[in-house]
Amino acid sequence: MKCDEVRRSLPLFLYGELSFEEEERLEIHIDECEDCRAQLARERTLFKSLDAAELSPSEEFLDDCRAELRSRLAHVEPQHDGFWDKIRQGFTIHFHFAPTWVQAAGAVAMLALGFMGARLTPGTFPGAFHTAGLAEPITSRVRYVEPESSGRVQIVVDETRQRVLSGRLDDQSIQQLLLTAAKDPSDAGLRVESVDLLKNQPQSTEVRRALLYALQHDTNAGVRLKALDGLKDFADDPETRQTLTQVLLKDDNPGVRTQVIDLLIQHRNNAMVGVLQELMDKEDNDYIRMRCQKALQEMNASVEAY
Repeated sequence: MKCDEVRRSLPLFLYGELSFEEEERLEIHIDECEDCRAQLARERTLFKSLDAAELSPSEEFLDDCRAELRSRLAHVEPQHDGFWDKIRQGFTIHFHFAPTWVQAAGAVAMLALGFMGARLTPGTFPGAFHTAGLAEPITSRVRYVEPESSGRVQIVVDETRQRVLSGRLDDQSIQQLLLTAAKDPSDAGLRVESVDLLKNQPQSTEVRRALLYALQHDTNAGVRLKALDGLKDFADDPETRQTLTQVLLKDDNPGVRTQVIDLLIQHRNNAMVGVLQELMDKEDNDYIRMRCQKALQEMNASVEAY
């Protein structure tokens, strides 16, 4: 192992993100190379300083970060093995088989998780939002052992903990966590539960847009139906109506299409004529076709488009 390669790997080494084979090769090199030992000592000093630093970003900065995250998540294709899938794979027991760039991304993600964990401490959030305590570590793994000159031993341990958070649904902090969970591509059950709670707060513009996104893009029909239930009182809203129209023409689940057609017909207007005629031309569900035909007749419109 060469010096350049060792120095590039030091951050991953200190975070315990190298495979056992890579750690062994790096440690053998450091034992033989005085310059790399000195560099490792400097890196440790830097990491301790970073860990001791208390970051207090502004609320404006955090809002910008959340907005950018939501924008990026909107373009994630859950069915593909994308960036976040590789990150999650990187945290599994098979992490040491991942390529170098995934390991580096994992280290960055761990930094971000550490920062967010620091922000989610008691007293951070306004209102009634509070922590109910920390559970015992779920997993614990020794990643690095170093003897000290005083006779003590320094051990680096990876631990995964769970934090229980509680608060009212209208608390901004609780709502933001639910909005994040509603887009988790790895857990459809979590998305169903999150959207089921969020649908009780559709008066919030941010929540309503999350429901519209779930209705139009979520791969799970149960999530889409929950989102649709939360949008029932907004069928006359132009943005909501446009999304409902697109879902009616494109959704592959007849149960979702049935709910949408029932909602749109309850709030029908002449602008719906073309949509209903287009749907009649392509729809193979007898109930939906019957509802379309009845609505067109009541609007004195032809069943067929000309």
